[in-house]
Amino acid sequence: MKLPYHIYDVFTQTAFSGNPLAIVTGADDLTSPQMQTIAREFNLSETIFVMAPKDPANSARVRIFFPTAEIPFAGHPTIGCALYLAAITDAAEIRLEEEAGLVPVTIRDGRAEFPAPILPHLTEAEVDRPRLAQALDLALPNLARAAPRVGTGGPTFLFAQLSNLAALAKARPVEPHWSRLMTECGVDSAYLYVPEGDGYRARMFSPTAGIPEDPATGSASAILMAHLLDTVGLPEGETHLTLRQGIEMGRPSHIEVTTRVADQTLISVKVAGHGVPIASGTVTCPV
Repeated sequence: MKLPYHIYDVFTQTAFSGNPLAIVTGADDLTSPQMQTIAREFNLSETIFVMAPKDPANSARVRIFFPTAEIPFAGHPTIGCALYLAAITDAAEIRLEEEAGLVPVTIRDGRAEFPAPILPHLTEAEVDRPRLAQALDLALPNLARAAPRVGTGGPTFLFAQLSNLAALAKARPVEPHWSRLMTECGVDSAYLYVPEGDGYRARMFSPTAGIPEDPATGSASAILMAHLLDTVGLPEGETHLTLRQGIEMGRPSHIEVTTRVADQTLISVKVAGHGVPIASGTVTCPV
């Protein structure tokens, strides 16, 4: 049996940039091991599998996989899958049943926007700054004064602000320090960022999850808002930020984030971006 698939570049309006995504449709009869095998074969940051919704009022049920494991929610698969479904149905809203919960996605002029299904927050995990610098092959002064923290909102990431763009460009996971730090913090991914222009430039590393570097990470972009609120503060009301990622790896991505804050409490986070169809075909169903 063969299943249709489509490749979208997400968080970009330019082909062969942004974050590539595999969308496998008609996946209702696939088992979890079969989905994992297909995701490992595509070997992209994520592969999303599209099935009939449990509730007919929704557009689809989906499951999302790294090359090494399933995750409950991710930003660029949500954006890319919603844009694909909107293109074939001409719908202005796509409602995706994800493992983390129902995610409504608004489509307008080729742009998709969704609210984070789980409100981001920081955990109590402590991050040792010297160990972090060592794990990133950086000198300690390359870390900004803002305390690195672990944040979650479905997926979980270690967040750290670096001192400047040169430090961001130099950063790289170094073993065995990287795996030791990830184990200590209870995560497998680190999101690094530096203020730039009207927002931030970022990089995300997750080599133990099969993602040496991610060109765009929508879920981490949403969770970053909890870290910014804790470290530099966010103004009351609505704030719009632009995040640029993937530049150092030649796949520039443009992620838009809108936050709402009341009484210094994060009320909502929305993530938005574009996507470009790149390829389509069929993939053999694993035995």
